[in-house]
Amino acid sequence: MEGLQIAATLAKLPPTPLPSRGWTFPGPGTAVLKLPTGDLVIHYQPPEPSLSLGPKVEGGAPITPVQRALQSHARGRLMRIEQHKLDRVVFLDFEGEKGFVEAPPVRVIVELTGRNANLILTSREGKIIAIDRPVTKKHNRYRELLPGRAYVPPPPYEKLDPRRITAEALRPLVGHPLKKIIGLVDGLGPRLTRRLASLAGIPLAQTVDEASLPKLVEALGELVSDPFDADEEEGATRAFTEEAAEALRRPLLAALEKERRTLEKRRQDHLENLAQEKDAARLQHLGELILAYAHQIPPQSREVMLVDYAEGKKVRIELDPSKTPVENAQAYFAKAKKKVAAAKRAKTLLKVTEENLKRIEAEIEALREAPPNVLRKRLKAFRQQPPVIGARHRAPGGFEVLVGRNARENEALLRLARPDDLWFHAQGIPGAHVILRTQGKSPPLESLIFAARLAAYHSRARGEQNAPVDYTRRKYVHKVKKAPPGTVTYTQAKTLFVSATLPEDPETV
Repeated sequence: MEGLQIAATLAKLPPTPLPSRGWTFPGPGTAVLKLPTGDLVIHYQPPEPSLSLGPKVEGGAPITPVQRALQSHARGRLMRIEQHKLDRVVFLDFEGEKGFVEAPPVRVIVELTGRNANLILTSREGKIIAIDRPVTKKHNRYRELLPGRAYVPPPPYEKLDPRRITAEALRPLVGHPLKKIIGLVDGLGPRLTRRLASLAGIPLAQTVDEASLPKLVEALGELVSDPFDADEEEGATRAFTEEAAEALRRPLLAALEKERRTLEKRRQDHLENLAQEKDAARLQHLGELILAYAHQIPPQSREVMLVDYAEGKKVRIELDPSKTPVENAQAYFAKAKKKVAAAKRAKTLLKVTEENLKRIEAEIEALREAPPNVLRKRLKAFRQQPPVIGARHRAPGGFEVLVGRNARENEALLRLARPDDLWFHAQGIPGAHVILRTQGKSPPLESLIFAARLAAYHSRARGEQNAPVDYTRRKYVHKVKKAPPGTVTYTQAKTLFVSATLPEDPETV
């Protein structure tokens, strides 16, 4: 945005002081000052910063540190808004507020300087309180802009004011190309200079002569009265509208991306379980070999070499020395059966998971193209959803089981659970809190074991074959005062000894 355009925008504001109705923030590079006569939209994101007035601009809570500082400090009436000469720097002075939390007077400085655009909050004495883009000596040899330092304005300059210009004042331009007018006349940038050339009918590269000076004065007068091009205004509006849409879109996309990652991990798990079907055939065959040679296997053997009748070569088979050959064969059959069952479940669940993945991916694509009004409705509905606390599973018998995934979720589950729900935890070691929601019923043993195995699996006992898990009614579990989140004591507990592996069907719901 160029100096003349900034001046024309500020001229539309009523005289100060003006009562302020606070700030709203459509995106990380846009701040909107709510005024009685309309909204002052400050878009300070490089490379196309702008200042505009709108009847009502939608926004939300502050996103960046400088926006939070604006909301906290730039309060009270807008006492003065000023542009130095026709430079691209605007100063807004706020009166401050008295009250329980006092806000002293402050100044907001908007530098609409292209790729160096910035937003700076200072005290009335000029000390920087907050800044969007700190500037060090590496970035700018002339000035350094950092919190706690005094604000240093851009270097001073002397140019002609196009609002009070004469042909005589433009005489130094004679004999030079028209494009040199940028260095002579204030408030002009590349865009307005191109418009000036078009209005005056003089190409930018053409040398200016005496006869051209009246045309330039007349063209400058037209620019002063209307410095805006319709396309430029539309472009500026589009810039902060897109930023507002992106700010609305960001939390929705983050939630969907998280769900997609979960589904992709789940799909990988299902694919791995499907691959176990081949291993199941191998385990079944080993069990059959053990049975076939059971009479030749010495008692308490840890391994045995047997001739594979199918391939005609010897096979090394590991054995449990505490079991008989027949029991070892049955153990191999059980493992094979378990892998077949897991593969069968995975085949069904893989289809559901892939359908859910397609749905999520379609939602993500639709969200990327959705207009702000649709995004706003989606975000409102999203924020009204109750938070998901803990991983959710369905136990045998249809009972819901919740697993805390961190200390805060463990504590939240305790608040969520009802007095007669059952609480599970691996005995004596760190681990997840698991809640089995009883709905006033008595869960069968299968449900208790399911929940206990989840508690053992989500603890330091993971992988053990005989892990102790305590369980009791939620009403007998008590939070320890002043202790870290999730720290509890409990009474009237019973203990189950379970395998610290995932249950047969750990699918989340």
